[in-house]
Formats: sequence, C-alpha cells, structure tokens
Amino acid sequence: MKIIETSRRKFLQGSVSLCVYATSSLANPFITTKTTLKRNVKNIPYLCNMCRNKCAGFARVENSTITKLNPNQYFPKSRNMLCPKGNAGIQAVYDKDRLKYPLIRLGKRGSGNYKRVTWDEANEYIKEKLVKIIDEQKDNRSTIAYCNGEGFNKDEYIKFFGGKIGSANFLDEGSICLNTKLGATQLTIGDIGEMDVAGSDYLIISGANRYESLITPDSVDMLHTKQKLVVLDPRCTMTAIKADEFLPINPGTDLAFCLSMIYIAIKDKLYNVEYVKEKFDDFDKLKEHILLHKYSAKWAESKTHIPAEKIEQVTREFFAASNPLYYLGRRSVWSQNDFQFRRAMVLINALAGSINRKGGIIFGKPIKLNQEEIIEPLYNAAEGRFDLDGIIYGSSNGGSWLNFRDKVISKSAPYPIKAMFIRKHNLMQNMPNIAKTKKMLEMMDLVVVLDTMPSDTAMMADVILPECTYLEREDMVVSFSRLEPSLALRNEVIKPLYESKTMQDILKGLGKKLSVPLFEVSAKYDEDLQDSITELGKVKAFEEGGYDLAELYRNNVSERNKNLITKQFGYKVYSSLKTKGVWHPFIEKQKNLGNNLYEYYPEEKRYYSVDKKYRVKCYIEKLAKNGSDALPTWHDSYDFKVKENSFRMITGRYVTSTQTASTNNVMLRDLEATNHIWINDSVAKKLDIEEGDNIAVSSSIAKVVIKAYPTNKIAPNVVWFAHGFGMHSDELTNAFGNGACDNQIIEDSFEKVYGCATMHHTDVQIRKL
Repeated sequence: MKIIETSRRKFLQGSVSLCVYATSSLANPFITTKTTLKRNVKNIPYLCNMCRNKCAGFARVENSTITKLNPNQYFPKSRNMLCPKGNAGIQAVYDKDRLKYPLIRLGKRGSGNYKRVTWDEANEYIKEKLVKIIDEQKDNRSTIAYCNGEGFNKDEYIKFFGGKIGSANFLDEGSICLNTKLGATQLTIGDIGEMDVAGSDYLIISGANRYESLITPDSVDMLHTKQKLVVLDPRCTMTAIKADEFLPINPGTDLAFCLSMIYIAIKDKLYNVEYVKEKFDDFDKLKEHILLHKYSAKWAESKTHIPAEKIEQVTREFFAASNPLYYLGRRSVWSQNDFQFRRAMVLINALAGSINRKGGIIFGKPIKLNQEEIIEPLYNAAEGRFDLDGIIYGSSNGGSWLNFRDKVISKSAPYPIKAMFIRKHNLMQNMPNIAKTKKMLEMMDLVVVLDTMPSDTAMMADVILPECTYLEREDMVVSFSRLEPSLALRNEVIKPLYESKTMQDILKGLGKKLSVPLFEVSAKYDEDLQDSITELGKVKAFEEGGYDLAELYRNNVSERNKNLITKQFGYKVYSSLKTKGVWHPFIEKQKNLGNNLYEYYPEEKRYYSVDKKYRVKCYIEKLAKNGSDALPTWHDSYDFKVKENSFRMITGRYVTSTQTASTNNVMLRDLEATNHIWINDSVAKKLDIEEGDNIAVSSSIAKVVIKAYPTNKIAPNVVWFAHGFGMHSDELTNAFGNGACDNQIIEDSFEKVYGCATMHHTDVQIRKL
C-alpha cells in the first residue's frame, strides 16, 4: 500500500509515529511473552473473537500492554479452554500490518494507492458521495448494500444501515455457511435447537471435522464421554482417525446414506414408535415415500461407496442406542442437495426420539435480553431486496450472496447498487469465483471497508476505516447457550491503538455527518415526510421521525451495558460481568472436578428437556408448490461422477485458520505455514508428483499454484486443500502470495432453497510444474 501524505506536516507526523513505534514495546517481536520488572498488572475478562465460539478469557495487562491471554474458568460455554487461535489473538492487536488510520483511495480501484486522512475528512468524503448517490436514486435507500460477517455488533450494524439509513440489502455469511442447516431445522421442528454432544452415547458426524478445523469445548466433550463415534468423510481427517468407525464416502452423497438409514428404520420398525405417534405430522407420507423409492442399504452403497452391511450395522446401532445423535454439522454447504441432506438428519434424530432430550437436539432455555429501542424512519422510496427472487425460502435478513452478485453484475436487478459498506467480510476471498466479486466491486460508486487488517477486500475500497480489535473495545452483553445458559461480556482490555475506533464510534461519526444531509434528500422526494414537516416543522419532524442516525450512540457502550444489565438483572449480575466476564445462576457454586473439568449447572438443573409445543413436519407443502421436494428425495443428478483425468475438489480449514481473518497472524503461521493440496499417493506416483512439488490446479474459471501433499488419506478421484490462504494484498506481509485460494477456482453455483453457495461441486485438473 502506497500511503501518500498530503502535506509536509502530515509527513513529519507519520515519521515521528514510526520513530515512536520503533522504540516502543509495540515493536518488540516478543511482545506476547514480555514481562516487566516493575509491573502494574491487571487481569481483565474478555471474550475471544478468533472464531465463532466466543470463548471467555482473562487478559494479563502490564503497564497498558497485553502480555498474556488465559482461559476463563467461569464460562460454561468455553469451560476454561483457549485454543491455539485464541492464544494467538494477542497478535491481532500487535500485528505490524494492521490498519492504523483512515485512508482514501488514489488512482484506480484495487491499485493499493491511498492517502492518509483524518476521520472527519473520511466521513466528509463518504457524505458527499452517499448524498449524491441517494439523491440520484430519488431516496431509494436500498441502492446501498451493506454486509457484516459472523460476530458481535452485527445487530447494531443492521440497525444503523437497515433501520436508520433504510437499506433492505443486508448480506451476511449465512448463504456461504450455515443457512441450509438452520433452515432445515427450523422448518422441520420449529427451532434451530442446539446439539448436546456430551450427552450422546452414539454420535454420527458427516464431514464436520471437529478435531481439526474447529477445536472447541464441545469437541473436547467427545473425548470425555462414553460414546461411539462414526465419521463419514471423503478424507481421513483427524476426526476420522479418532473415530470408532470411519466410513469413506463419495462427496455429496451423504443424503443417500441418510435416506437409507430412514428406510431401514421404517421398514424394520427401529424408530421410536411412541414419539412418532405423539410428535410427527405426515409420517404416513414419509413412510410411503421412503419405502416406495426403496432406499435400501444396497442402493445407498451404489451411491456412497459405503458397504451395505456397514450401513445396516450403523443404522441398527444408532436406533438401539439410548441417546443417539446425528450431528448436524457446523460447516459450509457442499452440494445442491444440502438442504434435504440436513432435513434428513433432523428426521433421523426425530425418528430416534432425540429431540428435546439429553444427547439430542435440545431447545433449552436461553436467557433473553431486553432490546434497546430506537425510532426507525419510514422511507417510502426504499425498495425491497431482490436477491431472493427464484429462492424458495432464503434468509430475509442475510440474503443470498451469489444471487445478489449475479444480479448486480448482470444489471438484471430492478434498481442499481451504487454503494457498499463492508465489515468483517473479506468478499475477495470468501465466496466462489473471486473474479465476479472483483467485477461487482468495480461497478460501485462508493465502497467503504471497516476492518482491522489490509485485506484483499480493503484494497478494493474507496475509503478504509480502521476498526479496533476485539481486545480494544467493550461490546454489548450477550446471552449464550440453551443447556447451561449464561451471560457474558467482552470488556475493553486496552484502549484502541493508533487512530482505530470501535464500530460504535465509527457509526456514531458517520451518523452525525450523514443525518441532516440524508434527511434533506428524503424531504425532496418523500411526500409523507413533506406533510410531517408542514405539520410539525422541520426540527420536530426530524427528531420524532427517527432521522438522527446516531441516536443509538448518545450513550457509550459501557453506559448502555450498565443501564441494560442493572435494570433487567440487578447490580450483582453487572458486577459479575465486569469482574468475571460471565454470569449464570450457579456461578458462586460451580465445582472444580479436577483435570480441568468443571460442573457449572448441577445435572438436574440443566435444560435437556423443556415444556415446548412443537411438531416434527415431514412434508413441507411450500417446497412442493415451488417445484422442489416436499420430502427428502434422491435424484440421479446428485450421483457422484468425475470425468477421466479430473478430480472433485473439496475444501475445509485448519484449526489455525479462521477463514481468512487470521491469515496474517505470525503466531498461527508458525503452526501452519501454508496450505497444500492433498492428492491420493497412488495417483501422485503415476503423475510423478512428490511432496512439495508445485502443482497447477485448474477449473473452468481459473488456475492456482499450490504445493503437493501425496497421501493415502484421500480417494483417488478427490483432491483437497484448506481455505484461508493465497492472499493478494501485499500489505499482509506474512500472508501475501502464501499458498493458494480455494475460492479462486471454485465455480459459483447455489442451491435454490436458501440460495447457499455449493462448495463441493467443482472438478479440477492437476499438473506438475
């Protein structure tokens, strides 16, 4: 990134700051272990942000410098555990490449040339661009798209851009992550539920790699419980190695395995008859459908490559177990049948009676937090979202990324998207066919990125706003877990470094700058607002109409937390959150059982089963009316077929990677330096490929180069490599050009129930260089 200063004064300021940095503790490469002789030590509770699990910890702060991160024994969700990513979170603060001050682009988009500006200059630039865009679009606020990945503050971000500014076009990670799972569960049993892995005595996992890609306390639960573990995966992962049964399966055929389990359970009446009689709707339709299609174990063997006798064995063991669980997974969508695959898993659990009971899918009793109220303006000219056209359900909140992108670049949307605000979303890495994403961003009149790092997406921005890291801010209190519910608070560990700001302070500054000018645009086009101004006067119409975009930020986060928590729960709970970072009803009575095991809730107080009215819906009429399958069904188009001299590419991630957010983290790079392509060793031998050789991997849309890893742990017609590598931003000095990016060559296709990107349908060719 070429930072071009606009004056000698600013140049000297930059020089001075560099000199201070070079002589300060921030420049110390051993900052993560540094201690001082004369110490002012504090241990401050915080919540991790290195993955979606949000484990609790204590940060050791010495003379305003974070020197160590430790686990928090009070949090039932993380249970005194901090994984490698969590420990490396300290590097997010002290990464020398992090964004330090606001930047405005110079030259062509994507060139990486920026000038350093003040916050006011950045906000003024955004105001001028945005007011012009909204005016040209006659107050259609949905001409602005905005996105935010998983994590805290998403709801506030939506309130600001959706509720206050008025855009309908919010996009999140759901359509490139979990929406089919969430939707399938919600539509089948009326709730997304939570999986009680620790309470299960027989666990089946399809593809989710809990011992390698995401090591969290519920992964550790699997080690401490007496359960049989069966793993289906095209690749022999660490989870597969630790399983009692590893069943190698053809990619995309897990649905066939599930259909066969349902067939055997119904045909031989292995299912929980009483539960089905009490809770199921349209069981007769499911029974007729499954038996008519004859989804036998022999049939499933022809699809999955799993021996029929093994399918029979696993099915009978599963339904004979006391607390069986077919784990629904926490991973991306793989294939066109993913929604029906997830539906089939829910139905298998339901047939076994493993809903709303220990070891199954539980509803639990989460602690409900009161919501802060704000006034949201009504914008008559704001149009609705368009990316759910052609999608049967979809998420009205997070939409469908690939459908949205296709409509924007093809100009088939009913109105243009002129501006995009991007936070916690690396669009240039996180979805298939990066070339299309680049084209979409190049079409924008304004792209604003809020980020901590100079990511590939940040390099496409007109304005970069440096957000502080999770250890430099306090966030709003959050409710966690259904089985052992608790409240947790991310406390500010140190003040934001450089000129970075919290998201709340960034939006507050934008809100103050934009409120009146955007109100004036609405007053030009909105007849209802014109009538309100005539009746009330401009000032009162502005105030009572909710046009103050910074309304939520009249109080800072600390004040908002204190007011909300003490009003709803009392000061004692607030005090616990500030000193321990956590509160739950039994926090003063929790027991240390030894060997780093804790009892938080007494067994009899855990919410395995709750009084809840629900039905298991076998048949979904809306699917049938929209040309889809009302019941899980196999189609010949789902068969696994790969052309000669081609390979089905599948993807995943290492435990050291959180998508691309941690790719520049030097502590994690020390554990996993780069990614490699897994190739079956017999295939590699025929192609004269050895470990470490450079391999060109080509699909129909692009080519990448990656180092080879021949192994017998993958099938001959499948290759695999990890997501989170192959960065193109040369400002990421530890990540630039390291390894290959999977989404550069994955073809863009999405299933039509929720509009989710399918990640495991691309065939590739490989060649030794």
